[in-house]
Amino acid sequence: MIGFVEGNGTTTEIQNYIFIDNLFEVEPGLLYYRLKQVDFDGSFEYSDAVEVEVTIINEFKLLQNYPNPFNPTTKIEYQIPKLSFVTIKVYDVLGNEIATLVNNEKQAGSYEISWYSENLPSGVYFYRLQAGNFIDTKKMILLK
Repeated sequence: MIGFVEGNGTTTEIQNYIFIDNLFEVEPGLLYYRLKQVDFDGSFEYSDAVEVEVTIINEFKLLQNYPNPFNPTTKIEYQIPKLSFVTIKVYDVLGNEIATLVNNEKQAGSYEISWYSENLPSGVYFYRLQAGNFIDTKKMILLK
């Protein structure tokens, strides 16, 4: 047993429970978890196994948006290996700032944001990630 989460008793409403497994360091790969539900009378039942993929992020990375070209929404993914203040801004071809998509501190991890550009004209735009000393810029095309 890795941990225990107290239940909410007998209820007809959907309940959500969270458990964070931070007891050990893991290598990249697949982990499998299952739940053991214990009733008041001591009887129990196991859930089906749930597969969790573990990845280790060891570098800053800004990925290409998708779809690209897009209309009017696109997704931008990025990864940061450590706690960092992250800024993602969108610029037009003249270098004018169009939007700030992220402007706050983020824990290490992978992130995905959506950019909704309905009121902008077709054209080439650039998105720029800055996190600590890391800076990267990618091009995207809004095609209406």
